[in-house]
Amino acid sequence: MKNINMLLLDTNIVSFIFKGDSRINDYKPYLKGNGFAISFMTVAELFQWTMVRKWGNRRIKKMEAEIKKYLVLPFDFEVCRLWGAVRSECQSVGHPISAQDAWIAATALQHDLPIVTHNPSDFEPVNELEIITIIGKINS
Repeated sequence: MKNINMLLLDTNIVSFIFKGDSRINDYKPYLKGNGFAISFMTVAELFQWTMVRKWGNRRIKKMEAEIKKYLVLPFDFEVCRLWGAVRSECQSVGHPISAQDAWIAATALQHDLPIVTHNPSDFEPVNELEIITIIGKINS
């Protein structure tokens, strides 16, 4: 049974929240009443984003404060095993998945959490992954 009180947020959803992007408003009904977790991979992607865009220290500190609002789920032996399975599964069905998205999917699978994403096609070939999105339908 899925942990319905906790959601794993994809990097794009965390970005929408941080930037105050109006697209987050469409996700509010799904987010309401839940706790939020993010994968260690999302943290890494967010820091890459700050460096690519050459953010200053003040803005990076603001991002760090935002990250601390979430439960950050680390990698472990099982997440690594699941990462390999996810990458293999997606490759075998002709829908390769990026290493970053595979880490996020593996984290969601390890902790039995639905993933909230604005890019559902990145995760659709992953069996047993519940996807919550406003793009298309909600999968389980």
